Amino acid sequence: MFLRVVALAAGLTGAVSLSQFPEYSQQYMQRLGGAVDELERQVTRYEADAARVGLELDAYLAALAEEGELSRTQAGNMASDIARHARLSEALARLEGAGPFARAKLAFEMRPDSEVAHRAWQSFKPAVPATFEGTVFAGAGFLAGWAALALVFAILRRSLQLVTAPLRGRGEV
Repeated sequence: MFLRVVALAAGLTGAVSLSQFPEYSQQYMQRLGGAVDELERQVTRYEADAARVGLELDAYLAALAEEGELSRTQAGNMASDIARHARLSEALARLEGAGPFARAKLAFEMRPDSEVAHRAWQSFKPAVPATFEGTVFAGAGFLAGWAALALVFAILRRSLQLVTAPLRGRGEV
């Protein structure tokens, strides 16, 4: 009876935990969109600066990097912003085109931006899932939690049987 209660608790913990994924992924996408918008503004400014001196952006960064240590640092920071913008824009496009179940698959395939993910987690407020996908994730979480604990119990039970087998054999002579 005790093990069933513990397994039920593990299942419920899994259900509550996994049911939060759709809402967290939505908040992550909102923050990701904000980061992409801000980086777009910066990249547009870099492109305008390059155009003002008659250069393409890549040539502008290369020329800036040749002007000295301070300018090289600035060019490196700008190149980093441009690369992050491209990476986050691609991630956002993939996530926006995906439903909640596809976003779960993408969560394993994509490398999320740690800064955006951390900020989304800081502001995340758990909620009772009232959507179909929240209910499906809750059910999957329940099964995963219950199955994980059942597996642990099965391994412990088998280990205990192996350890006590020699002791049981002695009394049967």
